[in-house]
Formats: sequence, structure tokens, C-alpha cells
Amino acid sequence: MAEVSEAAPVVNKNKRHRKEKPWDTDDIDHWKVDPFQPTDNKAGPFTEESSFATLFPKYREKYLREVWSAVTQALDPHGIACTLDLIHGSMTVRTTRKTYDPYIILKARDMIKLLARGVAVGQAVKILNDDVACDIIKIGNIVRNKERFVKRRQRIIGPDGSTLKAIELLTQCYVLVQGNTVSVMGPYKGLKEVRRIVLDCMKNIHPIYRIKELMIKRELAKDPALATESWDRFLPKFRKKHLKTSEKTSRKNERVQEKNEARKAAGLPPLEEAKKDKKEKKVYTPFPPPQQPRKVDLQLESGEYFLKAHEKEAKEARKRKEKQEEVTAERRAKRAEVFVAPEEEAAPTIEEKRKRKHSSTREGVDGLKDKSKKKRKKDSGEDE
Repeated sequence: MAEVSEAAPVVNKNKRHRKEKPWDTDDIDHWKVDPFQPTDNKAGPFTEESSFATLFPKYREKYLREVWSAVTQALDPHGIACTLDLIHGSMTVRTTRKTYDPYIILKARDMIKLLARGVAVGQAVKILNDDVACDIIKIGNIVRNKERFVKRRQRIIGPDGSTLKAIELLTQCYVLVQGNTVSVMGPYKGLKEVRRIVLDCMKNIHPIYRIKELMIKRELAKDPALATESWDRFLPKFRKKHLKTSEKTSRKNERVQEKNEARKAAGLPPLEEAKKDKKEKKVYTPFPPPQQPRKVDLQLESGEYFLKAHEKEAKEARKRKEKQEEVTAERRAKRAEVFVAPEEEAAPTIEEKRKRKHSSTREGVDGLKDKSKKKRKKDSGEDE
């Protein structure tokens, strides 16, 4: 009995009552979503009516009026009724007696939301498929500055829409940047990636970093050997490295040493001595420095305080223009220096050569006369 008990395998108490399932084989895809058919609805028509309504902007009215027949044709096979109210500017979808899928009303709600946000009807109809979801990302309240908001929103699109196209190809999603929102359609995994890229872009992280990361992940997914490994060593790390205080100090000392060596080679004193020479001892006084006038006081003295808004703007513009003119004149003069011809010494003429020769001979004769006179005086002094 002891030998039999030792040979029996140890079974986990959580799996004690688990039985073999001969129908559950490896060729079955557990993640496959089968389409919902009318036969799957065993309870029959719904007892209550569900409806959703959404407003649309005025500029979408003309387009929606033209394509509403296509919207009706797309929703009719699913048993969903739709209404376009041009007076109140709203779209409504509701269930009918023919509706058999309980989730299709939510898909119809997403469809009219996308139509209101500027998505074309041919693209918005795809949301009715089971493998397509949507996400409307609000970006209007992330950045306060209007100019900065426009620049960062344009960064999502990129030059000639190249960044947006790269995002769509890597995430298998449709992306539309419109006003204060970004409308996205695609699989759930792609929606998550697009939301991360868009929100990071509005927080001043360029989309190219996320795009590069997605490209690397796509290449790594092709290798089955890396399926069970961590991909962190392959992914780029774009986070800024914060240096410690000791590292900052050592780097600063290295830079100072390099500068001192360069100054020594040039025959200049080190930086510390140069700073000491520059510092002059201030005369000690027990009284505090005089109170500096405020900006308002200076404006009152100059009369600028009483100027109107447009007069102040004109004054500032005049100052800027004068400064620009000064800088322009300096640059023009600097550029013109290259074209100024250097001063050249002209060759002496024949008359100048003669005069120079005559003056040099005359100076020589005068010098000989002075020497002879000095010699005579010396000799006469010795005789006496």
C-alpha cells in the first residue's frame, strides 16, 4: 500500500474535480468572436425600446442630408431605425421589433457620433462590424495656449500627413484629427496605442518616439523565439537621464580644468585668478541701497501709463522697428566690408624719386659738415 501511495501523482486541490474535455482540442481558437445571428436571440423581440441621440454642428448638415439614405440602408438590416432632425440639429437611433442583437444599438450610437465628428459615411459604417471599435479622444483641454495647441495638433498629422499615415499603418486604425477631438476606429489594441500617442503628443512628446517603438515591436513579434522573453532590452529608452549632484560637480570640474589648460597654453592666468582680479572691494556703508522705482512709477514719469492700448502697441512696434533697422544697418555694413578695396601704395613717380635722392644726398653733405666743425672745435680746445 505504501508503494502505491508513493506512485500516485500529487493533484492540486484546485484541480481536484476537473475532468478531461475530449472536445477541447488545440485546433480550437478560443479568442474567435462568432457573429451574432437572429437564431441566437432566444427571447424574441425586446420588451423595451432603447434610443440614443447626438447633436451635430451646422456645417455637417448639408453632408448628412445627402448621405442619410446610405445611413438608413446600413442600419436597416440590423433592425435599427434612425432619424435626422434638422430643426434641433440632432441624430437619433432606436431599436425596433426587428432588432435581434442587443449590442447593435451601442454600435449605432458610435456610428452617429463619428458622423457628427466629421467621419465619412463609408468609414463610419464599418463600426457596425464586431471586430471594429471606436474611441473619441478629447484634446481641447490639455493645452491652454491656443498657438501651442495648434502646433501640437499639427504634429500628430505631420508634414503632408506622413505621421498620421505611419500611425494608421502601425496600429491598423483609422484616425481623423478634427477640431478639439481625435476620432479613432480599429481594433482595441490599436485604439490603446493611438490614445497613448495622441495624449503624449499633446504633452510635448513627439509621436516619432512612439512610432519607432511600435516599429521595433512589430519586427520582434515576427521572431517566435522572443515570444516568452521581455522586449525591454530591444526598445529604446527616450526618458531623460537625471544626473546626481556628485556627477554634475565632477563634469563641471572637468570643464573648468579644460578651460584652465587652454588658458595656460595661451599664456593667460587661470579662471580663479582672473575672477579675483575683476572683483573690486566695495566701500562698506551701513545704509541700505535706495529703493528702486517700480515699473508703474517709471511709466507714470514717462507718461506711458496714460497711453491707450493701441498707442502702447504702436510705441512698441516703433521701438521694434527702430531696433530692427539698427541691426539691419550693422549687418549691411558688415557685409559691405568685404567689398571695400584695401589701400594700396602707389609707385613713386620720376620727380618724387629725384627729390628723394636729392634730399638724401643733401642730408649726407650736411652731416659731413657738422662732423668737420665739431672736429675743429675739439682741436682748437686742445691747443689752448
